[in-house]
Amino acid sequence: MDEQQRYEVGMKVRREVLGDAHVDRSLEHLTPFNGEFQEMITRHAWGDIWTRPGLPRHTRSLITIAMLIGMNREGELCLHLRAAKNNGVSRDEIKEVLMQSAIYCGIPAANATFHLAEAVWAEMDTQA
Repeated sequence: MDEQQRYEVGMKVRREVLGDAHVDRSLEHLTPFNGEFQEMITRHAWGDIWTRPGLPRHTRSLITIAMLIGMNREGELCLHLRAAKNNGVSRDEIKEVLMQSAIYCGIPAANATFHLAEAVWAEMDTQA
């Protein structure tokens, strides 16, 4: 694939995982400063990694959530807690990731994420 094809495939996957509304908001905020970065994310994160055949999106969602817990990246974590539903991840499966993160990332990280997940899901439930 050339860079343009990788971008197009990446954008398709990005929209399927994160949803059109989120991606459209991101594209509305493109500037000369952040544009190349956003293109790189689309090509490499979504066009290279999320399209690899070795793991299903379901598994990639769980892995991404676990890594974001460990890195304490609340904004991205909220995004991926919402997006996990698009990949067939259940709330019970996310709970199991949070339980395991308590051991490997620490009780405070897991505790904060339990609260964060409950807030994200409450918001999602009111929008449904």
